[in-house]
Amino acid sequence: NHTKATEFILVGFQSHPGPQLILSVLLSTMYVVTVVGNACMILIIRMDSKLHTPMYFFLENLSILDICYSSVITPKAALMFSLGRRIISYNGCASQMFFFSLFGTTEAFFLAVMAYDRFTAICNPLLYHIIMNRRLCVFMVVGSYLSGCINCTIQTGFTFSLSFCGPKEINHFFCDVPAVMHASCSDTFVNEIVMLAVCGSIIVGTTLVVFISYGYIIITIVQMPSAESKREAFSTCSSHMLAVSLFFGAVFFMYAQPGATSLPDKSNTISMLYTIVIPMLNPFIYTLRNREVKWSLKKQLKKK
Repeated sequence: NHTKATEFILVGFQSHPGPQLILSVLLSTMYVVTVVGNACMILIIRMDSKLHTPMYFFLENLSILDICYSSVITPKAALMFSLGRRIISYNGCASQMFFFSLFGTTEAFFLAVMAYDRFTAICNPLLYHIIMNRRLCVFMVVGSYLSGCINCTIQTGFTFSLSFCGPKEINHFFCDVPAVMHASCSDTFVNEIVMLAVCGSIIVGTTLVVFISYGYIIITIVQMPSAESKREAFSTCSSHMLAVSLFFGAVFFMYAQPGATSLPDKSNTISMLYTIVIPMLNPFIYTLRNREVKWSLKKQLKKK
C-alpha cells in the first residue's frame, strides 16, 4: 500500500539562488505588465463608444481572460522562485490545474470566435451587424467558457484519479496536466489517450475554424480592387493571426502530440511562452497593429 501524497514539490527551472531571484523579478515584472496592459485595453474599449463593436467586445473579454489566465500561474511561480519554497498542496495543485485548464481552453475557443468575427466582417460586411448581433456574441463567449469548463473538469478529474505515492516531484513550475501525470505512480496510458483525444480535438477543431476563416479572408482581400482596402483589411487581421500563431503553436507542442508527458524539460520553456509571455504580449500586439485602438488611446491621453 502506498501513502497518498498530500503535497507536491515543483522542481522546474532549478538553479542557484542568484538566477532564481532574477527569474522571480522577471516573472513579477511580466505579471505587472500583463495586468496593466490588459486592464488598459479594457478601459480603452469601455471608454470609447466607437469601440463598442463585436470585434472589441471579444477583445475586451480576451483581455479579462488573459489577466485571469496569468494570475493562476505567475504570482505563485514568482513567489516560489523568490522564497525557494517549491511546495504546493494536493488541493492547491488540483485547483491550479482546474483553473489553468479552464482559462487556457477558453482562450483557444476565444481565438477561434475572433477569427469567425473577422471572417464575417470582411467576407460579409453588409450582413456583419445582423449576423454578429449582441445575443450571438454573448452566446459565443458563454459557450467558450462552458467548453473550457467541460475540458478542465475532464482533465483534472482524470489526472487526480491517479495514485501519487508520498511527496512527489513535479518537473514543472506549475501543476500542468502532463507534468502531474508524469509524477504519478499509476499507469497513465488511459489518461494520456484521454488527454490526446480531448485536447487534440479542441486544438484541431479551433485551429480548423481559424484556418478556414482566414483562408476565406485572404481570398476576399486579394480580390479587393483598392490597395487601401487591402491594407486596411490586413491591418485588422494581422494582429489576430500573430496571436493565434503564437498560442496554438505552443499549445499543439504541449498537448496535441503523442509522448507529451515525456518532454518535461522542453515543456517548461514552452509553457512559459503561452502561460506568461503571450498574455503579456497580447495587449501590445492588438494595440500596435490596430489603428482604431491607437487613435482611441491618443484621444484618451489628450483628454487626461
